[in-house]
Amino acid sequence: MVWWWWILPAVIGLAGVVTLFAGLGALFGGRPVSGLLRTIGGAGVGAAAGFLALAGMNVQTYSRLTYERPVATLSLERVGPQHFTAHLELADTASQRRGSLQTYDIHGDEWRIEARVLRWKPWANVLGLDSQYQLDRLSGRYIRTEDELNAQRSAYDLRPTEENQIDLWALGRQYDILGEAVDTLYGSGAAMPMADGARYEVWITQSGLIARAVNPQAQEAAASGWR
Repeated sequence: MVWWWWILPAVIGLAGVVTLFAGLGALFGGRPVSGLLRTIGGAGVGAAAGFLALAGMNVQTYSRLTYERPVATLSLERVGPQHFTAHLELADTASQRRGSLQTYDIHGDEWRIEARVLRWKPWANVLGLDSQYQLDRLSGRYIRTEDELNAQRSAYDLRPTEENQIDLWALGRQYDILGEAVDTLYGSGAAMPMADGARYEVWITQSGLIARAVNPQAQEAAASGWR
């Protein structure tokens, strides 16, 4: 988090207060001209600090509410009809398998990754609390409902297994611990069509998971795969 938006105005405001009191002291000490100039200068510096604080908070609001960070990269290789090998590389911030590359056998027309998300209220978000997530599942999806009901399914557990892993989902339900800062807890997912050689990136935003096509194969699949 960038803290300048309140540290800089605080320093300037402190300087303004010191100057203002010095000016008042000079006024009451028999130095009206210098006292008046210092008082006016101190008030002006204080006003500038207030303006910087408001402007910085406004900028901070936009930057925090649109902040996003990487979760994983997924690459696909076709094995057969509606059958792919998925290589999932987790970002440094994702679960205990940081930076690891896992391989999964996926059946279907699309892949889907899911997570549990803890979303903070806007005021807490602006102060620097970003939405937290815990990866939950990777699975395949079929476009046709008939295939979804009858064809081969594939689903894999992505939840962390470390005993000392902090369960934010459990903590988030204890509002007496997290207070009024928690907005909601919910499941979020992102899905994209599968294609041979396609590569996707998954990101966490303040509102949940999103997926982006990052190479031509994925972009072509995303453009034509939704039908």
